[in-house]
Amino acid sequence: MITKRTSLVLALMAGFGIAAAPAHAQETNAAAAVGAIDMSKVTAPAQAGDDAQFQQLFAKWDELDRTTPAAARVSVPSRMPLDDTRLTSDYGMRTHPVLGGRRSHKGVDLSAPTGTPIYATADGYISKAEWFSSYGKYVSIEHGANLQTRFAHMSDIAVTAGSRVKKGDIIGYVGSTGRSTGPHLHYEVRIDGKAVNPVPYMVESEAQRAFALATGQGGQGDGEE
Repeated sequence: MITKRTSLVLALMAGFGIAAAPAHAQETNAAAAVGAIDMSKVTAPAQAGDDAQFQQLFAKWDELDRTTPAAARVSVPSRMPLDDTRLTSDYGMRTHPVLGGRRSHKGVDLSAPTGTPIYATADGYISKAEWFSSYGKYVSIEHGANLQTRFAHMSDIAVTAGSRVKKGDIIGYVGSTGRSTGPHLHYEVRIDGKAVNPVPYMVESEAQRAFALATGQGGQGDGEE
């Protein structure tokens, strides 16, 4: 017989299940939540106090779901981080615009006026939102499965560490903080901590691919840690 308690638990599991998330990740979250609640108080017949215990259990599960950055979600970057921009420095080896000499550029530089909105390129969890070495004002987003995006040289940051964002949310504004020659966004994609060419992750269409690769004049900088 399906009791009120069972129905509520099933509803919770359905409500917080993430598409394509591993089943064991949901089970782990559920087990952790159950362990955090005194279950001896939840075994009595359903009544007003019982409902309060379930609300507490639901809240705990919701908290675990929102604060687990990688275990239950994977979202692949798939859009431009800026609108109306030009690629001023590509990924790979280049002559460093500030330090000189041939050095590896771990991302791309996208030129735009100071204050231009910067967008999250996929759903994720903000792991850092602060000044970070030569990156200047900087945001990093975790997308699950050790997939990370990095945004540097901002004039202002619009998010806080520990929060979640959706693809297309504004996370900050173009600037020239840190080691930079002018207003631009330094954008990186990293897998298992290693930088990869971000251009394939900046497209939703062939037109966007062509736009991303069009070069122009503007600010450059670096992303050295």
